[in-house]
Amino acid sequence: MKSIAALQAAVTAAAPFDGEPSDAELDAIDREMPAILADVVLLDAQIMTIDRTPTELDERRIRRARRRVLAARRELANRSAVVSLPGGAA
Repeated sequence: MKSIAALQAAVTAAAPFDGEPSDAELDAIDREMPAILADVVLLDAQIMTIDRTPTELDERRIRRARRRVLAARRELANRSAVVSLPGGAA
């Protein structure tokens, strides 16, 4: 039976991980930020109505937040579709 110390070189042979996101990961987060923020607004609107019956204003707020989420996701999908097309947008 091998000790974990004997396997350490094989496990840590990959590129060192410094705990920080790479530039590519940060760029991906920046691209997705409008969708993330829209999801947060929707969650906030839903959380406000957890322990009570939603009023008409609450329902409008949730509807508006859902539309914002859908618009942000659509925009993100359209941008990634354009980027993934060979030769760019036609």
